Amino acid sequence: MSKPTTFEIAPLSPTLGARISGVDLAGPLHDETIAEIRKALLQHEVLFFEDQTLTPPQHRDLAARFGQLHLHPIRPSVPGSPEVLVMDNQPASDTDTGAWRADVTFIDTPPMASMLYAREVPAEGGDTLWSSMRAAYAALSPSLRAFLQPLDAEHDFTRSFPPDHLASLNVGIERYAWARREYPPVAHPLVRTHPETGREGLFVNSGFTTRILGLTKAESAKILELLSEHIQRPEFVVRWRWRPNTLAFWDNRVTQHYTVDDYQPHRRVMHRVTILGDKPFNRTRMRLAAE
Repeated sequence: MSKPTTFEIAPLSPTLGARISGVDLAGPLHDETIAEIRKALLQHEVLFFEDQTLTPPQHRDLAARFGQLHLHPIRPSVPGSPEVLVMDNQPASDTDTGAWRADVTFIDTPPMASMLYAREVPAEGGDTLWSSMRAAYAALSPSLRAFLQPLDAEHDFTRSFPPDHLASLNVGIERYAWARREYPPVAHPLVRTHPETGREGLFVNSGFTTRILGLTKAESAKILELLSEHIQRPEFVVRWRWRPNTLAFWDNRVTQHYTVDDYQPHRRVMHRVTILGDKPFNRTRMRLAAE
C-alpha cells in the first residue's frame, strides 16, 4: 500500500491556477493523496503537474480515481484506451482552438473535470487559458446576477460538431447520425451552484450554448455576447505555456478554457480524459421552489 504524498502547491494568480510539485502521478497514489489533490482542485480550479511520464492507461487510471470516465461519441481516441481522447492539431486539421469553451456540456451530467496531457507541443505558441466562472459571476452587478438566476440555457452537441467538422466526417454518416439522436439539446441553469463548494458560477460557453430559454432570439444573442466578452477579462484568467509531459487538471464545472491558435503550421498533440459529473442545479431556485 502506498503512503500519503506531501506535495507543494504554488498558486499562479489570486483567482485561479496552481502548480503542483512533489507528486509522481504515474505511481500508486494513496487515497489521502487523491483527496488532497481534489481539495486543491476545488480551491484553485485548475492544477498543473510538470515532468510527469504517463502512458495512456496510466492517464486513464489516474482520472478514474476521481470519478466515472466519459466516452466521447465521435472524438478519436487511443487504440485500446477509448477513454483517452487524441487532440492532434496540425496543418489542415479541424481544431477547436480560438474559442472559449467548457467540455461536453451537451449531456445531462456534464463533466466535473478534465485531465489534459501534453505529448507533443510546438516550440512556441499553443498556450491554453482558463477563466474562472465563479469570479466572472461574482463580478457582475447584483441586478444582472438577479436577472440571470432564474434562466436556463440550451446546450447542443451540433454547435461544436456540425456535419462538416472533421471529427464528424471521420466517424461516418451512421455514427454521426447516432450521436445526434443520442445527444439532443439539453437545458442547464445559466447560473450553476457548485455541488462541492456551494459557490455559484456562470454555466454557458460558446462551444455548446446555443440560446437562453425564455428570451427572444435577439435578447438571447445579446446576453450571450455580453457574457462571452465578460468572462475574458484578464483578472479572471490564468495562462499556461505548455511543455511536454505536463498534465493540466481542471474543474469543468467552474471554468472555461481557450487554446491560442498561434502555432500553425507546427504540430500539437494532447491526450484528454474527461471525468463525468452530476446534473447541474441552482441552489437559489431550489430553495425558492421549496418555499
